[in-house]
Amino acid sequence: MKKLLLSLTVVCGILNSYSQDYFPKNDGVNTTDSNYTVFKNATIHTTPDSEIKNGTLVIQKGKIVEVGNSVTIPANSVIIDLKGKHIYASFIDPYTNFGIEKPKPKGGSPFEGNPQYEASREGYYWNDHIRPETNALTHFKYDAKKATEYIQQGFGVLHTHSPDGIVRGTGLLIALNNEGTEGERLLSDRSAQFLSFSKSNKSKQLYPTSLMGAIALLRQMYYDANWYATGNANNKDLSLEALHRNKNLPQIFEAGSRINGLRADKIGDQFNTQYIIVGGGDEYAKIDKVKATNAKYIIPLDFPDAYDVSDPFAANLVSLGDMRHWNQAPTNPSVLSKNGISFALTTHKLKKTEDLTSRIEKAIQHGLDKKTAIAALTTIPAQILGKSDLLGSLKKGSYANFLITKDELFSKDNILYENWVQGHKNVINDRTAPDINGTYNLTVADTTYEMSVSGKTSDPKVEIKLGETKLGTKISRTEDWVHLTFTDADTTKTQYTRIVSRVNDTATLWSGKAILPNGSETSFSIQKKPEDASAKKPEEKPEEKPEILPVTYPNIAYGNAQLPKSETILFKNATVWTNETDGILTETDVLIKDGKISAVGKNLSATNATIIDATGKHITAGIIDEHSHIAAAAINEAGHNSSAEVTIEDVISPDDINIYRNLAGGVTSIQILHGSANPIGGRSAIIKLKWGQDADNLIFPNSPKFIKFALGENVKQSNWQSFSRFPQSRMGVEQLYMDYFSRAKEYEKLKNSGKSYRKDTEMETLVEILNGERYISCHSYVQSEINMLMKVAEKFNFKINTFTHILEGYKVADKMAAHGVGGSTFSDWWAYKYEVNDAIPYNAAIMHNQGVVTAINSDDAEMARRLNQEAAKSVKYGGVSEEDALKFVTLNPAKLLHIDNRVGSIKAGKDADVVLWTDHPLSIYAKAEKTIIEGAVYFDLEKDKAMRKSIAAEKNKLSALLLKAKNNGLKTQPAKKKEKQHFECETLETIN
Repeated sequence: MKKLLLSLTVVCGILNSYSQDYFPKNDGVNTTDSNYTVFKNATIHTTPDSEIKNGTLVIQKGKIVEVGNSVTIPANSVIIDLKGKHIYASFIDPYTNFGIEKPKPKGGSPFEGNPQYEASREGYYWNDHIRPETNALTHFKYDAKKATEYIQQGFGVLHTHSPDGIVRGTGLLIALNNEGTEGERLLSDRSAQFLSFSKSNKSKQLYPTSLMGAIALLRQMYYDANWYATGNANNKDLSLEALHRNKNLPQIFEAGSRINGLRADKIGDQFNTQYIIVGGGDEYAKIDKVKATNAKYIIPLDFPDAYDVSDPFAANLVSLGDMRHWNQAPTNPSVLSKNGISFALTTHKLKKTEDLTSRIEKAIQHGLDKKTAIAALTTIPAQILGKSDLLGSLKKGSYANFLITKDELFSKDNILYENWVQGHKNVINDRTAPDINGTYNLTVADTTYEMSVSGKTSDPKVEIKLGETKLGTKISRTEDWVHLTFTDADTTKTQYTRIVSRVNDTATLWSGKAILPNGSETSFSIQKKPEDASAKKPEEKPEEKPEILPVTYPNIAYGNAQLPKSETILFKNATVWTNETDGILTETDVLIKDGKISAVGKNLSATNATIIDATGKHITAGIIDEHSHIAAAAINEAGHNSSAEVTIEDVISPDDINIYRNLAGGVTSIQILHGSANPIGGRSAIIKLKWGQDADNLIFPNSPKFIKFALGENVKQSNWQSFSRFPQSRMGVEQLYMDYFSRAKEYEKLKNSGKSYRKDTEMETLVEILNGERYISCHSYVQSEINMLMKVAEKFNFKINTFTHILEGYKVADKMAAHGVGGSTFSDWWAYKYEVNDAIPYNAAIMHNQGVVTAINSDDAEMARRLNQEAAKSVKYGGVSEEDALKFVTLNPAKLLHIDNRVGSIKAGKDADVVLWTDHPLSIYAKAEKTIIEGAVYFDLEKDKAMRKSIAAEKNKLSALLLKAKNNGLKTQPAKKKEKQHFECETLETIN
């Protein structure tokens, strides 16, 4: 009864403390409660790094009034003795959608029928997926049931938002005060601005359809916002006005993966905005790049469940990369911490909120310091949200949000007793309830059993034995009452004894009644055994440390333990295909030094060089693929008929295994082209295949500027069943080009006039084309359209650089030569769609013989692995010389890409991008023995053989660890093969 009166006193005081002075009161006398609640004799952890032993915490009206050792206790105080207990600040989750339902997507394919190209709203930004005006408060409804789930895990405050759109508007900071009013719970109604790469479910507006489109849209949005803020716009734009209002708030960007986090950070850097990045849990794989962002991170704890590999055939379905991620993901918080990266933890992506503690314990087991874990749940999220003065620590003036625990947080036997939020008590486990853990003699109907109780107060575990026989048991506890059920020792019978018992204050003697299997009641006794001080306690086994496999670059199969470095290499006695006037040289040496070809000749020598006997082998320049779609996270931006504002450089995927496979085929450089979804496509990326490097280091240094154009069936959407986008005919394609280049000329005229103008990334790109600063690679098939585009270019005084595919090039080769355009074609693909019916395998030879710079390309991840063989077909079809045929995949694509001053031939001073072949390079028997880029060996045939064995051994080891995890009772997921989409010109991807 005393406890009940004390609790009522505390609660009444708290409820009265929240009355507002200026609110009228008509249901009684308007009084103000000035009582205090005092917690004394506790270990108070004011911050994760500081504590007060035997400290005192004083709260009033939902705030901390005093904290320390020498605190004067006010006279009108309710005093709670917490001797032996600990007090911590309650947790803060900085990234949730608590109380806000995510809009459901509109059904159907976004491409079919009549796609929505224009915005559905007036007075807002031209793109529906930019919604900075969204205020989460208008969609918020406090969910007391869900709040209780968070409270039970130790949370006092949640940061919530509407998870919809590329720019999602502002969020709310909510105190989990189930007893309070909305006004009391709402700590901030404009706490931060939220962004992502995902579209809004509220609109079916098609653009953007790709990740690179989302990135381009964000850039254009920032340009437009700056322009609008100067007062130059003639229209009202509520979205841009909201964006301007929100610019000084914390900017939280949901990236969802390490590489998307790096992409987001580059946007922020361009516009002087430091995003707080919601990561993907894989930051550990390239931690140096993550650190270089200087961003604070919000890290999910959705570590993958173990794969069920009990079926050895199923085990083969799981990639080494996925197995590694299962093994390494729990180290992510520790790796971030050890590298000095500030981060908060979140329940985002957890299937159940209650999984939080076990995931944090797992992270601690994998190296995370406990104090760092506590900071990631308290002080760091408070800093991120700019609320350190009110949240995350226990100091005077802060909200009275705190936890009362049995022991230190995340210690083995800790129990969370209470979670106080804004001075309101939430009981998780009754701290006054007697501890029933221990060993007992249980006597029922003259039979004595041995009973052991362990676990938490609210969730006890029990074991009952009769002699050496362990009985089936079940136990539950409600305050001082325990319900116990156990089976009979005779396992042939299904019968139970049930006990309902009240536990005394010392938990030494239990009283109540027992119901026997026959239904009769009887007395029982449960007497706690005294601890034998002289008895030797069993030694606790040291906690088994998890075995963590090392990270490679990239962190998948065939990744490098160390990144390749430039070497000094001397090849002796090779057959060298120079692609220069020297032609093919036999018994010749090639010296590579400092990333360059240092010398070509006979009897060369060099100090400290690795000497390779190349007798009977061939050396060529590295193969260059003028038309590739590997190593990219997106290929087509199909949301508009022109996407000149997007660039493949934004979406390079350095972890694509096809990079390694291309290296195995002797490929050293590629142009990653935009697809053919629109007449004016996106900008290209020219990269070197430096396997293991990050995206920025793959990009060809100072590479020329290129863009993809397209003609034919794809751009007029013949095969999409889409009828609302212009153009729908080949005639319309021509008019689109005329219109866009005319507009670009007007744009440049305004830009050069000195008058105010809106920076338009799309127009900026087209102006570069007009000025000869950017080159066009054009997807083409039909001769009439090929002629048309050359004429359009000539009207605007520029030239088309390359016609790619160009399967009817043999019909117009003379005109191509006169225009000065090159041709990059397939060797012998034809008839795979209607406009390809006239293709012939002699195409490359005919163009070459007419003086057109001709190349053979892949447009296909698999074909790129044997471009040397594709080039050889021109020897058969057209009688091209072997030397010229090899140039089709080396020097000629280098010329088309304007990089032939650096690569494409074996010449002193050029980049050391070379291939050592086991045989004649045009032979089907030839293998790339070594593929070298800038003097570094990125593929080695013998190393590859060794890696295959190493991969098998590592998968075997990881399979054993996965089986061990399953046998230890951990959750598992089925072993499934993840199919990776292979991009080509026509691939249409969509983003959610």
